[in-house]
Amino acid sequence: MPRGKGPASAARTGRPSGKASPTGGRTVRTTGTCPQVISGGLLQIFGIGVLIVGDSGLGKSESALELVSRGHLFVSDDVVAVRLAPDGTLIGRAPAISRDFMEIRGLGIINIRQIFGPKAVCNQTRIDLIVQLKKWQRGFEYDRLGLEFSGDFDILGVRVPRQIVPVAPGRNIATLIEVASKVHLLREKGYHASRDIVKKLNRALL
Repeated sequence: MPRGKGPASAARTGRPSGKASPTGGRTVRTTGTCPQVISGGLLQIFGIGVLIVGDSGLGKSESALELVSRGHLFVSDDVVAVRLAPDGTLIGRAPAISRDFMEIRGLGIINIRQIFGPKAVCNQTRIDLIVQLKKWQRGFEYDRLGLEFSGDFDILGVRVPRQIVPVAPGRNIATLIEVASKVHLLREKGYHASRDIVKKLNRALL
């Protein structure tokens, strides 16, 4: 959803903190129990909370809509209010004014709850992974092995794993976000496919 448009834009409040945010834009300094507001979409995919960020026009909302149609849970579009739980985890939810709503270019504002039913919507979720969409740059050397994630992001003092997904014509972004979520789950269990194949190659060379 473009910044400054749609029902969620009215929910952005606060002053810039001066710290880097996953979106490359502003973050909001928090005091007490006030949430930090981040530009992006939030879904629960395979049981983990995935915050999708990136520049406007890369298909964040369209990818989120495709993921909801595949059975994943919708939390928020355009902006996410993030708070720090007592146990140290990050909890994200939609601002009240934009809850259940999503903006899709060409369709306008749609209501996810009304279209897909109440079981397609989750009021809030823990944030476990950030997927950052970036426009594909010709000549840029992208990671082809995936030995590590693209570097963590700090949100309210909590480091969150981040995966950069280059966006180019013909790439199925929704599927790549699903796979990134599965990769995160496997890494949490201690399995790294890239390290596995490196070990096999090393054994083959001995």
